[in-house]
Amino acid sequence: MESLPHQYSVSVNAEKENELETTAPHLPTLLVAPPSQFDGPGDKWSPEELLLAAVANCYVLSFRTVAGIAKLDWLHIECTTDGVLNKVERNMLFTDIVTKVTLIVAEESLRPKAEKLLKKAEQVCLVSNSLLSTKHLEIEVVVGG
Repeated sequence: MESLPHQYSVSVNAEKENELETTAPHLPTLLVAPPSQFDGPGDKWSPEELLLAAVANCYVLSFRTVAGIAKLDWLHIECTTDGVLNKVERNMLFTDIVTKVTLIVAEESLRPKAEKLLKKAEQVCLVSNSLLSTKHLEIEVVVGG
């Protein structure tokens, strides 16, 4: 890892009516539009979905890191993040974010270590740590292949 601080940059370009073109150095353009809940087309990524995707992706990458350091032998991880957008006072914000994680390990003896590392991943996830909404982690460890 490079020494901190890290800097990131994205740019958004748009015309009056079309989807947004979101770019970052060395990455393909991402088309973004409002979700159907805001009368958008619902066929493009929305800022709301991108925020939840950032939480889920950061969690899985954080888990990979802590599991690698701890030398946990795991087989597969699935992570789903759901968010509730609501109005609080006069502002709309995500009031609740639930991350559901299922981890598959090969042996029952790995379950305690796996559960500990799944919780550790939430603690070190920089995206989740940057959000003010209430966050919940639901984990499941499955033995099998």
